[in-house]
Amino acid sequence: MSNLALRVIVAVVAIPLIVAACYFGGPFFFLFTTILIVMSANEFYALAHTKGIEPAAVLGITSAGVLNAIVYAKGLGAAFEFILVVLVVVLLFELGRKRTQGITGVFSNAGTTITGIVYIGLFGAMLTAIRQRVDIRNVFPADREAGLFIISILATIWICDSAAYFVGKAIGRHKMSTFVSPNKSWEGAVAGFIFAVVTSVSARYIALPRLDIRIAVGLGIIVGTVGQAGDFVESLFKRDAGAKDSSSIIPGHGGVFDRFDSLIFSAPVVYLLLRNLK
Repeated sequence: MSNLALRVIVAVVAIPLIVAACYFGGPFFFLFTTILIVMSANEFYALAHTKGIEPAAVLGITSAGVLNAIVYAKGLGAAFEFILVVLVVVLLFELGRKRTQGITGVFSNAGTTITGIVYIGLFGAMLTAIRQRVDIRNVFPADREAGLFIISILATIWICDSAAYFVGKAIGRHKMSTFVSPNKSWEGAVAGFIFAVVTSVSARYIALPRLDIRIAVGLGIIVGTVGQAGDFVESLFKRDAGAKDSSSIIPGHGGVFDRFDSLIFSAPVVYLLLRNLK
């Protein structure tokens, strides 16, 4: 079976489940984001291991998952308090193991552990904050609207990525970076940006008529810029690790981190947009 056929089959099965989780929210969406965060964090730390770095992977993965649970149950205030405690624990963990192993690698180990918790755990938990309407209930008076907004984010990202890929493949001539992602072009990125804005604004008129048009436009701009940058950031880590994909767990798609890198990276910026334009 070809790679394209595998990608299509996985998409046909996974997309309806993801959309349903977003729409119904509650424990369904929490389960989705927890799986997304835990598996992405695992892949992130696995990439670090290929570089000879020894992050506290179990601590990092567990902390990222717990962080999402705290946002779901208690909100962002408790989550930031948890992060402060985790930072202390990470450094104490390094102190404990380096006391007998030698001090080489402290910067890289502790830094990678903390980066994974914040980059994957906190950023990913912002999706939960949006769906739970944490401090943004006046943006989404009805719970269903928050679910439709998350679906709009996903649709905008998917269409942005598809437009960037197909336009870049057809007419892309100017490479964005031959070192980080040699197949991506400026032509494709511009197409992705345009389609992202058009998609997010269209979603507002189709499914979210009460949404402030500034938020719809802002979402498109964020996905078209920060979202595409998120794909580059993940590629940066993969290239440094000498890996093509973060894993091979999803047939035809690579890893969970590969599929949701743009979503994770843009989530905190989207949440800030909602908080400041509410």
